[in-house]
Amino acid sequence: MNIFRFVGDMTLLFSVLVLLLKTHTIKSCAGISLKTQELFAIVFATRYLDIFTSYISLYNSIMKLIFLGSSFSIVWYMRHHKIVRRSCDKDQDTVRHYFLMLPCLILALLINEKFTFRELSTSFFLFLYLMEYNSVFVMWIFSIYLEAVAILPQLVLLQRTRNIDNLTGQYVFLLGAYRAFYILNWIYQFFTEEHFVHWITWISGLVQTLLYADFFYYYFQR
Repeated sequence: MNIFRFVGDMTLLFSVLVLLLKTHTIKSCAGISLKTQELFAIVFATRYLDIFTSYISLYNSIMKLIFLGSSFSIVWYMRHHKIVRRSCDKDQDTVRHYFLMLPCLILALLINEKFTFRELSTSFFLFLYLMEYNSVFVMWIFSIYLEAVAILPQLVLLQRTRNIDNLTGQYVFLLGAYRAFYILNWIYQFFTEEHFVHWITWISGLVQTLLYADFFYYYFQR
């Protein structure tokens, strides 16, 4: 693991800690999009389906457990905690986030590193194609696409309210910084590792980074 990926992981971890501080300690989720948090929970759940079947390292397993546990904990607090849920911006957080999921799933089925039109044509039903191509892999690709657009409800909410408190601003800033460090990680791996080419991950990461551009402009203009 290189320094860029490690810093990226730590930045994402700090963003989660900031959000946990806001929901668990301050008992508020004002300015935080529940829709985005639900999408991130789905991102981690579908990305880490192999958590109990594929061991990479202790560090990797711990980080997976942290992101899974924290994402679902935040969603639970925002939906069910009797104090926290009252501060949710339900009237402004209205993006139909489930509509973002279907295109991502279709893309994961049709555009992935193992796809060929010839083999798709031999499958009678879509679910047979899914089983043939390892559902865990398809869900991992789905999580890559979904992560690229998961921040959209949050950015729309901030655009509508134009009231960014310090913790909310720090949370979104850290998410953007996490993606920036991961892009540096990919650049480093491209020049130091042989045959390191992952177009789907790169393009999705670039789309996600561009979505943060407006927020960063507004954040630094405050």
